[in-house]
Amino acid sequence: MKNVIEKGDTVLVHYIGKFTNGTTFDSSKERGPVKFKVGDGSLINGFEKAVVGMKAGDKKIIEILPENGYGPYHAELVSTIKASQLPPHIKPQIGLELELSSDEFNPISVIITEMKNGEITLDGNHPLAGKTLVFEVEIMEISNKKSM
Repeated sequence: MKNVIEKGDTVLVHYIGKFTNGTTFDSSKERGPVKFKVGDGSLINGFEKAVVGMKAGDKKIIEILPENGYGPYHAELVSTIKASQLPPHIKPQIGLELELSSDEFNPISVIITEMKNGEITLDGNHPLAGKTLVFEVEIMEISNKKSM
């Protein structure tokens, strides 16, 4: 066991993710703690940086600005298409995630965010892009990078 978290350590952590208005958007409490290697990029940068220096048993609240989270919201990633442009086997509904591709660009995931008057709005931003996130973090366990 290690005392203080450093880059390269594997960490077991419980968290509750909230928006600044207090609404919870995610929590590990029901699923079990999350295990990740600090610095490997599997979690957002702000989260990984915030746990460095913490110890097993430590709890803290961290606020992550968009630039250290899911990035800014890009209006140019939002577009509207006619519902008739979707393949017939797709039943559009708000929240449905689709993957768009063409010869001109790599595949991009989009979410249907609005449907009205025969038109569908597609948003290619991550759902948490542009949002400041607040995490309640509890460090459950730290494994030394040398013992892994």
